[in-house]
This record gives sequence, structure tokens and C-alpha cells, in this order.
Amino acid sequence: MGRCAVVVIGAGIVLWFVHQLLGDERQIRFVLRFHALPARDRAFDVAGGGFDIALLPIGAYYPESFRNVHMGPDEAMKVFQEVKAKWFVPMHYGTFKLSFEEMDEPPRWLREIARMVGVHFALDVTLNRDQKITAAFGGALLAEHAAACAHAKATAMQRVAAPFDVVLTSNSGYPLDQNLYQAVKGMSAAAKVVATSAGVDEVLARLENRDVTASMEQAAAGVKVAQANLEQGAAELNEAERNFNRSRDLLAKNFVSQAAHDTAIGRLERARAAVSGYRAAIAVAQANHRAAQVAVEQTLIRAPFDGVVLTKNANVGDVITPFSSALGSQAAVVTMADMSTLEVEADVSESNLAKIKLDQPCEIQLDAVPDARFRGRLLRLVPTVDRTKATVMAKVRFAELDARILPEMSAKVSFLSQEVPDAERSARVVVPSTAVVTRDGKSTVFIIREGRAVQSAVEGGEKIGELLEIRAGVAAGDKLVLRPAEKLRDGARVVQAAR
Repeated sequence: MGRCAVVVIGAGIVLWFVHQLLGDERQIRFVLRFHALPARDRAFDVAGGGFDIALLPIGAYYPESFRNVHMGPDEAMKVFQEVKAKWFVPMHYGTFKLSFEEMDEPPRWLREIARMVGVHFALDVTLNRDQKITAAFGGALLAEHAAACAHAKATAMQRVAAPFDVVLTSNSGYPLDQNLYQAVKGMSAAAKVVATSAGVDEVLARLENRDVTASMEQAAAGVKVAQANLEQGAAELNEAERNFNRSRDLLAKNFVSQAAHDTAIGRLERARAAVSGYRAAIAVAQANHRAAQVAVEQTLIRAPFDGVVLTKNANVGDVITPFSSALGSQAAVVTMADMSTLEVEADVSESNLAKIKLDQPCEIQLDAVPDARFRGRLLRLVPTVDRTKATVMAKVRFAELDARILPEMSAKVSFLSQEVPDAERSARVVVPSTAVVTRDGKSTVFIIREGRAVQSAVEGGEKIGELLEIRAGVAAGDKLVLRPAEKLRDGARVVQAAR
């Protein structure tokens, strides 16, 4: 028979239970008891204490008002000590962006507190959807947690072929978390798979525009009123023209007086003038509407080019003041990159400046992709000299873009005298030509291994300046004797010179 006591503290309640493992059937019986969570300034009195496991929430504690329903790592550690539990299982963190602290802050803070109070061992487990343990990690606080996170990421996260343009999410959850607060969970999860690219003129952000939107709606209504007045005026003009035509025919037959006919003429002229005025009013109303549309458009921040959104610098409610250092204001909404214009900035020594020229072919190697070589061209030289380094900045444009190339990557640039053919772009092993000597009629190098010179026959290739290509006999990373003496023999002891 096994016995385990567990305490679970959630938002607003304390739940603890005892389960028993009975015989070979391993039946589980739960005894549940609920108690109201005591006030924060009161000591937490658990009957007898001595729980084996304490499940305590540690996330969503900032801003301070969230502390009414959520605990931070500091409070969780205090409760853990007060309930006298043996094991501390943190929960309610790291899954969704619910509050303003960073996603990794709660466990990082908790581990620091644990280290300060003398906790040196931690245990993490991963579960599948059936709540079965798939892996367990134990050991030092930081090392084991990093290993557990890496395993969870590799096994639990589902890769997508490409980010989605549109992701539908809702606020429904378990158990029926149907409110705006819980909608943040779906939104934060969806944000990870939403495409971040932006086409030219695509709306990136919308400033507060309720006032200008109302003005635009009012202007649009003014256009409709003017159009309705024009329609009414046109109808009155038609009637005035018919009355004039009848009055003219009757006047010719002496059935009406000249005064009556003059009245019909006046009515026709007034109707024509009214229609002209209505048409002018429409033009004014349309102009007002266009001005209101421009005002609304100025509240929309659109992408100036096709690119990728790198960072979101502002949130809902922030004050945006372009190029302002005003307290509490933001100067940028998003940071974008035009991936088609990626350039490499390389410092060229003044002494080598005469050896390069515009449009010169280059070879670019990224530290993030060490096995690849990318073609490039020298685009321009910045006409200033950095006196601290005695260099001039050269900007190199990629000949072809690659999805692996990202902004702010570090790179090395080689300026070439001529374009390298595709057949010669593969990595080659080269050695100083002085390291290759002839022994017994064969090209030979001496490789330093465990303090001894090991003779190795090599197959030479193309000579590149002071270097010689080696096609066989030497591997990348081997240490060679640079200038083997005539007396040097296979197996002789050598001492590497200090640098």
C-alpha cells in the first residue's frame, strides 16, 4: 500500500487530497476537501502539514493587481515552506502570455529563490495528451530544466510548413473559459504561427481614430444629403420646365396673361439655379468626404515596402509620438526589414582599399551557416574613414537571397579578383606550400599527433597564392609541420612553438 499527500493551491481556493494505492489492483481513491484561501497577511495553517507534493502557481503576477488571484514565485516559495511539503511542483506559467512579465521570468525567479534558500535538486517530467509521463529529468536546477524544456519543445510542438496568413482563434477553453481574459490564450498561441510578412501598403497598425472616423462618416452623410437635394431639385426643374412649356403654348393662344407666363419663367429660372447650387453642394460635400478619408488614412500605419516584421515596439494604449523623446511615448510601432535589400557591412583596411573596386565579386560566409558560401557584389564604399580602426566600410549586396540569411547576422567577406565558377565553390583543404615536401619521390606532409610527426603522403591540387590545395592525405583541422627539415622522420618527437 502506498500513500501520497498532495496540496494544490489555485486561484482563490486551496485543494488538498490523499490517494491510496490499494494492493495489486492499484485502485485510486480521492478524498477532496476545499478551504477558502486565507488572506495574504495571515499564516497558512495546514492541519499537521507534511504534504509530499505541493502544486503551486507562479505565473501571471504582474501588474500588481493580478496578485489578488495569482501568486508570484516569492509567495509560492513561502507557501511551500509553510505547508511543509517535500516536493514543489510549479504550475500556471509559460504556456500563454497572460500578463506583463516575460514568459521565462517566473521559473527563472523561482530557481534563483530556490538556490538562495538551499534547494539544489529539481525534477521535471513531460506528459502526453493522455497524461502519461513520457520522460523525466532530474539534477541541478538550471541544467535539468534546460534539458526538460528542450525535450518538451522537440516532442510536443507541432511544426507547420509555413506561417499562416489567417489564424482563427476563440476564447473557449476548459472548463468553459468563455471570457475576454481567456481569449488571450488563443491569441498568444495563434501568434506563433501567423505570417509576419507585410506587403506594401498593408496596414501594420491603427492609431486611435474614433474622432476622425466619426468626421468621415458625417462627411459621407453630407454627400448623401447633397445628392438627395439634387434629386429633389431635378424633379422640381422638370416640373418647372413642363409648366413653362404649357404657359408658352397657352400664351400664344391668349389663354393666359403675360404676367402668368412671367411667373412660369421665374419658377424655371429658380429651379435651374437651385440645381446648380445642389451640384456645387455635392462637390463641396465630396471634397469634405475626401478630406475626412485622408484624415482617417493618416491614422493607419502602412508598410512602405514588401518585407518582414521583425519586432513590435508598441502595444495597445501606448502614446505614439514620432521622433519624440517625450516621457511615456513610443517613437516606433514596428521594425521591418526589406529582405530583398540585405547587405553585408564589412570593414576594409585603408592599406587594402586600393585592391577593391565597385561591382567586384565577393564571397560571403555567415557564421550561422559555416558550410555555405554566398555570392555577392561590392555595392558601394562609405566615403568616411573610421580613425579608431583605420578602416572604410564596404557594403556588399547578396547576388541571390537565401531563406537562411537573416538581418544582424555576423559574416565574413572575401573580395575576389574574378567570379568563382560553381564547380569550384565547394570547400577545399589547403595548406601552406612550405609544409609539402618530397620524400621517396612522393609529396608528403608531417601531421602532428600526440607530440610526434606522422608522415602522410598527399595528393596536391591547385596552387592558390602561397597555399596549396590538398585533395587527399590531410583532413581539415590537422596540425602540420610548416617547414619540415631534411632530417625529420616519421614518428619523430616535435614540440609545438608557443604563440
